[in-house]
Amino acid sequence: MSSDNIIEITGLSKCYQIYNTPKDRLFQMFYRGRRKLYREFWALKQVSFSLKKGETVGIIGRNGSGKSTLLQMICGTLTPTDGEVKVKGKIAALLELGAGFNPEFTGHENIFMAASLYGLNNEQIRSRYQSILEFADIGDYIDQPVKTYSSGMYVRLAFAVIAHVDADILVVDEALAVGDAVFTQKCMRFIRKFKENGTLLFVSHDANSVINLCDKAIWLHKGEMVTSGKAKDIAEKYLQYTLQETYGDDTKLESVRNEVIEAENSEDAAEIQDNSDHINYHSQYGIENNLSMANGWKTGHGEIVATSFIDEKSGESIHVFKGGERVKLRIDALAHQTLSSPIIGFLVKDRLGQVLFGENTLPYTNDYPTEVAAGSHFYAEYNFVLPMLPNGEYAMMISLADGDINNHVQHHWLHDAVIINVSSSDVRWGLVGIKFNDVKLGIQ
Repeated sequence: MSSDNIIEITGLSKCYQIYNTPKDRLFQMFYRGRRKLYREFWALKQVSFSLKKGETVGIIGRNGSGKSTLLQMICGTLTPTDGEVKVKGKIAALLELGAGFNPEFTGHENIFMAASLYGLNNEQIRSRYQSILEFADIGDYIDQPVKTYSSGMYVRLAFAVIAHVDADILVVDEALAVGDAVFTQKCMRFIRKFKENGTLLFVSHDANSVINLCDKAIWLHKGEMVTSGKAKDIAEKYLQYTLQETYGDDTKLESVRNEVIEAENSEDAAEIQDNSDHINYHSQYGIENNLSMANGWKTGHGEIVATSFIDEKSGESIHVFKGGERVKLRIDALAHQTLSSPIIGFLVKDRLGQVLFGENTLPYTNDYPTEVAAGSHFYAEYNFVLPMLPNGEYAMMISLADGDINNHVQHHWLHDAVIINVSSSDVRWGLVGIKFNDVKLGIQ
């Protein structure tokens, strides 16, 4: 094992034998390999990678891709069929609800039992006991059997313990998804602090969490490692693949893998990465039109056919731009039947579905409605200052209606017509950032 590596995985595989009936399992013992009464299911197949101390690695993939199986073998709770795992240092893991807890024991008793399994002696546990209680914040439930706990309380207690065992490696599976918002934020603060000196393995379906937390990412698909690399590159390609798969695109997984490899080998990509820290802006936007994939509905009277952000100086479409600048959003539509007073609008939502901003043409055209004949192309343009948004992915909903404020009919509604990927440098608080002309601190 290399002295620089804290984890080394070589050819790791896990195969399960699936029997049709219990008696087949019994008979298999007598056949002693001369005949197979089972079928093989490879939960993980030939996975290899290494981690250095201080690295933060995200593992992404759909349910059943082998993420949890991989983590269990790294933690030693599952025996591999083939391959080798080498780990240097103490691992603290939050793999699944209730793991390491005796359901008949109280929370108090489970704290001492779980912490001792991580190598702490009674004196160390007692000195940290109050801090563990404060972190878990489950009140009087600490004296009740954990079998009476909700899933959220399980996670609270389990994470509180692993946060106090002086681990070298922290492994966090998707169990945090069941926690409430306040506790999740507390956990994320701990994880960010742990990253400063420890090694983190983080599993999530949320590509943005992987981008924000991790330096590198590993993409698993049906038990095999598709690719690995910079967290942002891998997360974006994973998101691209899942969208294409959801909407029936026939793009092959191999082509997405090749794109990642080409991007890593590209000198242009390296140059962009090297210069990115010197660009002085708050939010960088990447725009991806999603009209052909967007889920929605239409009446057939008219439809949205294109969206674009326009550079006011050149008149050309732009796909990457900054927050806080003036942009022009153009939405093009086609009338299949005559529309007496068309209305085009949009809303921008975050990943939780919260509406951040939006507008429609009705307030600006209500006094002077414009009739559009069947077969005509028409458009709406919005000139505005683009807000600065925190890191993440945002979806733009676009609609076409006909009528007035009191009586109108929706003819085309696209939920995720445009996907906006934002890379923010320092939008620190709130859902939307603003530019301050000046900030002073003075003494009178």
